[in-house]
Amino acid sequence: MIVLTAPTGRIGHQVLDALLDDGRHVRVIARDPARLTPRARQGAEIVQGSHSDPQVLAEAFKGADSVLWLVPPNPVAGDVREHYLGFTRPACEAVRAQGVRRVVGVSSLGRAYGPGAGQLSAAFAMDEMIESTGAGYRALAMPFFMENLLHQAEALTTQGVLSLPVAADRPLPLVATRDIAATAARLLADDSWSGQATVPVVGPDSLSPEDMARVLSEVLGRPVRFEQLDRAAYKAAMVRYGMSEAWAQGLFDMADAQDNGVYDGEWRALTTPAPTGFRQWCREVLIPAAGATAA
Repeated sequence: MIVLTAPTGRIGHQVLDALLDDGRHVRVIARDPARLTPRARQGAEIVQGSHSDPQVLAEAFKGADSVLWLVPPNPVAGDVREHYLGFTRPACEAVRAQGVRRVVGVSSLGRAYGPGAGQLSAAFAMDEMIESTGAGYRALAMPFFMENLLHQAEALTTQGVLSLPVAADRPLPLVATRDIAATAARLLADDSWSGQATVPVVGPDSLSPEDMARVLSEVLGRPVRFEQLDRAAYKAAMVRYGMSEAWAQGLFDMADAQDNGVYDGEWRALTTPAPTGFRQWCREVLIPAAGATAA
């Protein structure tokens, strides 16, 4: 039995589809089962509720061999680290109580960076907590998600502007969520592994924001320029839009860590990248999301 948390999320729904395609026995924890696709509602067992609820977790983890663990973002959380650990603490108790053998978690590259990296540091603390259960653990370690650009799809296609709170010329390794999901599904379906390890998932491209803008210009067939957001102003704007001070500060610190090379050591040591490149992702994901056409 494979249990998935966040099965309607950007990564979780792709993992769910892959496992159902493979004929696997899957159980999902869903706060709102109506958000699941008809195929998922028919093909997977459903435990309704939040995966922060100990009772829900105890029911869902019963008889489970493997679990996909994702902590959903909470932009109004008053403490970023405690948000991650508060979600994960009851899961660890359920892993121990139900004898779950393997957990695959969604984390980040840069664990050696330590504190001061905002949401990334909170994910590293989550990894340590899961490892303390003694269960087999694979921390999927990712860099900058290409999907982070989807909320800018309209601005990119209509205004020709890419905006990020990071340095214009600082290369960022990139990854598409389809590759994260494929790696997670493979590990969840494999009952041969044990022990604890980090599994980097990084695409073939490391691009600065200016490089990304150039690729976007070529793919869209119109000029796209990069606009570096002032980090303090970006944080203040997020708070004005309703984000908590703590969550906004976490994003500030994460951007600072990205500029300081939080991802560098691990991705440069990789020899086999994930398959999806940035240009391909732009054509196959960003442009359809924006309702635009490629050049």
